[in-house]
Amino acid sequence: MAQDYYQILGVDRNATEQEIKKAYRKKARELHPDHNPSEEAAEQFKSVTHAYEVLSNAEKRQNYDATGHEDGRRAGGFGGGGFGGFSDIFETFFGGGAGAGPASRARRGQDALIATHIDLEEAVFGTEKTIEVETAVRCERCDGSAMEPGTHPETCTTCRGAGQISRPVDSILGRMMTTETCPTCRGYGDVITDPCGQCSGQGRVRERVSFTVKIPAGVRDGTRIQLAGRGEAGVAGGPNGDLYLEIRVREHEVFTRQGDNLHATVTVPMTAAALGTEIKIDTFDGEQAFTVEPGTQTGYVVTLRNLGASRLQGSGRGDMKITLNVSTPTKLNDEQRELLTQLAELRAEDIANGQVESRGFFSRLKSGIDNMFSHDES
Repeated sequence: MAQDYYQILGVDRNATEQEIKKAYRKKARELHPDHNPSEEAAEQFKSVTHAYEVLSNAEKRQNYDATGHEDGRRAGGFGGGGFGGFSDIFETFFGGGAGAGPASRARRGQDALIATHIDLEEAVFGTEKTIEVETAVRCERCDGSAMEPGTHPETCTTCRGAGQISRPVDSILGRMMTTETCPTCRGYGDVITDPCGQCSGQGRVRERVSFTVKIPAGVRDGTRIQLAGRGEAGVAGGPNGDLYLEIRVREHEVFTRQGDNLHATVTVPMTAAALGTEIKIDTFDGEQAFTVEPGTQTGYVVTLRNLGASRLQGSGRGDMKITLNVSTPTKLNDEQRELLTQLAELRAEDIANGQVESRGFFSRLKSGIDNMFSHDES
């Protein structure tokens, strides 16, 4: 067998249900994320919880003791390979299972999913958030036992602690005995006569709790973080479920994220783009400067290395991509218009009727063709 559940809980194979529950509570408190936030403790917490789920369930424990698997599977033999044993046939026809034993009241709590909103800068570098959630927690009065302190459950008089009752039934095979869940104790084998008044016999109550969560650098919108054991407390002392924290990243007024890169658009005046300049921009790492080369056109992308988002998987950071948008003035006074007209003349550009006719190569080519035809006509 891959794991020894008795060894995980630190009990011998003849341990009673109360001894198993006591051992689980002790180890769960030691390994709970509240007291031990390490990854190793989180894995051990899962192993301890699974071991308790098996050994606290009479049927699973019996199967585990007999076969090494809580579902009763064996490697090979008539009981494996998709075919059940002879007892499975009776269970299919008549329900129940002879000798399965009483069920455990303890049930694992439900998992929960909540969302938390963070800024883009917090997603880039990571942060800590205080989370508030209304959930089911272990009842302090009864410590999850579901009974008033100092009291104990009484053995069911109907099934005498078996959790099941037998009754005759007529079938095609004749009169046979079949087993079914005891209606008095509902299969638990005992009855709680004095349930806890604070939790109404549930072993848990609803409260609003808060705790701090470390959000790693590089998370993205929609990332889910699993917090083991932070979900709802189980019924009657059962293990807690898990809490899943879904990250929602708010939009930033300047930067957008694509993969691990951050993107922004910066508008550059036409004259600055033509002459070249230096631009300063506020980033999450402080003010950064970059050079705009003379003659820069709209759409040119400047890359600032290692100023993007942290990589959630792996090390390092992405880049910052700045797209330049060259702005052409739309309103000119007389002096500005005159200066631009002089510039056009210096660049051998004619401006007529709102259109530009260049005196460059194509104009000279056109003039040459016109002259050639005029010579032919003469």
